[in-house]
Amino acid sequence: MRITHGFRPLGTPHAVTIGNFDGLHLGHQAMLARLKAVAQPCGLPSCVLSFEPHPREFFTPAQAPARLSSLREKAECLQSQGIDRLHVFRFDRAFAALTPEAFIEQVLGTTLQARYVLVGDDFRYGAKRAGDFALLQKMGATLGFDAEFLPTVEVAGERSSSTAVRQALANGELEHAAHLLGRPYSISGRVVHGDKLGRDIGFPTANIQLKHNRPPLMGIFAVEMCGVDGEPLPGVASLGKRPTVKGADAVPVLEVHLFDFTADLYGRRVRVDFLHKLRDEEKYPDLDALVAQIRRDVDNARQFLKQRHA
Repeated sequence: MRITHGFRPLGTPHAVTIGNFDGLHLGHQAMLARLKAVAQPCGLPSCVLSFEPHPREFFTPAQAPARLSSLREKAECLQSQGIDRLHVFRFDRAFAALTPEAFIEQVLGTTLQARYVLVGDDFRYGAKRAGDFALLQKMGATLGFDAEFLPTVEVAGERSSSTAVRQALANGELEHAAHLLGRPYSISGRVVHGDKLGRDIGFPTANIQLKHNRPPLMGIFAVEMCGVDGEPLPGVASLGKRPTVKGADAVPVLEVHLFDFTADLYGRRVRVDFLHKLRDEEKYPDLDALVAQIRRDVDNARQFLKQRHA
């Protein structure tokens, strides 16, 4: 999959869908399936048009929702879905000021040379979100592309959306989040050096570099790590501020203790699948109390993962 940026014309007609695609849930996957179903018989490359940062991060950064996926994670998911190109526009003041007509002409027409455009049924675009599907369809007829909208995708009667996934993760309902995503929620990143406290207390951890504005979930989890020599590796993860050893203003850290594993992972890019929440973070009076709780967490995670694979 190719990744391109900005207003430079691509030089090739494309079938395009537009959105943030945060988390790539089942609703997003339905859009991608429809995009490919139209693109392939026409000989058109499939293209996802997305934005960086998320528009809500630009307009109201303090109130913006937690991201489900970084740009790199999004690209990896799109590639796994068989998309040919991800085109990213920097969402800044100038881009936000584009009129709906200018968005269609400059972005979809000149840059992407769209021949087919697929959007969600709630899609809005252009300054003050003034553009709607009727305008897209009208201007498409002039510029040479067909426009289609995809109705909301429901999973067991619930709208599949990034908001619903975030809510499930915040509530610790990882199984429900996986139901909406079609897979376990995961975070990918490179293993980096930490403060080595886990090793000192008998539970060495792989510290995963976080690229999210803030994690959409916090706590202690049963997990599996992928990207290390074949089969997923079972473990227990802590994602949070580590209140026993750090202050309330600490930056969140993802640490994974892998069971019965001693190899060096520094520098490796891995994926952590969050399978079950064990508990919230807690502050303990001393390290001995923390170590005792970690032992219980390890036992509980082992038991969950054993039952899951039974």
